[in-house]
Amino acid sequence: MASINISDTSSQDVAIAPPSRKNFWWLLGASVVALCLGLWAALPLIQRWSQAEQSVALERLRLAQVERGDFVRDISVQGRVVAAVSPTLYASQAGTVTFAVESGDSVEAGQVLASIDSPEIESQLAQEQSRLLSLQVELERQQITTRQQQLENQKAEDSANIDLKAAQREMQRAQRAFERGALIEVDYEKAQDDLQTAELLHRHAQLDTQLDNERLEFELKTRQLSVDQQELLVADLNRQVQELNILSPVSGIVGNLLVNQKTNVARNQPILSVVDLTAFEVEVQISESYADDLAIGMLAEVRAGNNIYDATLVAVSPEIIDNQVTGRIRFAGQVPAGLRQNQRLTTRILLEEKANVLMVPRGQFFDSGNGRVAYVVEDGMARRRAIVTGATSLNRIEILDGLSAGDTIIISGTDTFESAETLLIND
Repeated sequence: MASINISDTSSQDVAIAPPSRKNFWWLLGASVVALCLGLWAALPLIQRWSQAEQSVALERLRLAQVERGDFVRDISVQGRVVAAVSPTLYASQAGTVTFAVESGDSVEAGQVLASIDSPEIESQLAQEQSRLLSLQVELERQQITTRQQQLENQKAEDSANIDLKAAQREMQRAQRAFERGALIEVDYEKAQDDLQTAELLHRHAQLDTQLDNERLEFELKTRQLSVDQQELLVADLNRQVQELNILSPVSGIVGNLLVNQKTNVARNQPILSVVDLTAFEVEVQISESYADDLAIGMLAEVRAGNNIYDATLVAVSPEIIDNQVTGRIRFAGQVPAGLRQNQRLTTRILLEEKANVLMVPRGQFFDSGNGRVAYVVEDGMARRRAIVTGATSLNRIEILDGLSAGDTIIISGTDTFESAETLLIND
């Protein structure tokens, strides 16, 4: 039986020489040096780890720097557009109303919106106009009578004046004749008596004329006053008749028709309203916590679309309803185009402005720490620090104490830190 030779792996084996002890020591030394360098580089991190009570990732934080500048304290509120001028028109007299417009129609100032048919007031006007004509005729008749009587009085006074002059001439002739002895004493005394009588009649004629003229002027004045009084009454009735046509006091649109067409309305009953489209204001509801800070005349900004318009706070309600006060804001210059009633607009009211104030951007940290705590970031660590805050605005918080300009703080929420004194910030 033939033998079979089986090959082994001896031909594939390679003899390896044992490592030298010199290389071993070199490798060991290098490893020790590398370990020491690593420990030295990690020492600050180890120290921070040992000091930190918690660690947090940097990407989860919002950081901001404390800076000094002008601080504007403001509030942002939602407002709705209301018509500053929206008069309600009333019936001036009782009667049947007839509308000349419909709700939503555009109207101009002075345009007739409705009319009221009131036969009573029109009839009264016609009666009083007739009475006025009668009084005017009486006045004219009195004027003629006055002139006639004044002429009669003047005639009587002139006649008495002529008689007086005749008596004076007779007295002069009697005086000369008596002095020459051509006239007896009885006739001379009669001439004196005639002169005294003429003088007395002349004086009485003057007094009668003066008194009668005063009486005539009084009568004429009385008639004139009656005419004037009646003219005022007719003018007032004319005004009432004209007011039967209800005119638009402003240019705008017709609001609501408060009664139906051809309705019989009472005096002073509301008929319809008109909205002035050129005089819009913004009505805002402001938290009562700001009520003491509000003052009429404060500057405001109203955002309509992508534009911001200057405005002014013109009214603040003294009442607090549902923990809010109501204010009115009026546009200071240009009014946004296309505004409509009850449109919602964002409004910013400027409460206060301070110069050279230490401040930080507003963040959740303010609410988390009630404005008393901030975490100051330095060398990868965040340390808890007590602070004192002042005024707040929409995007800034005033710092009164505890921070300095240039400090970096965490402005995101700090509730998850559980009041830890130090935090390690991981990159």
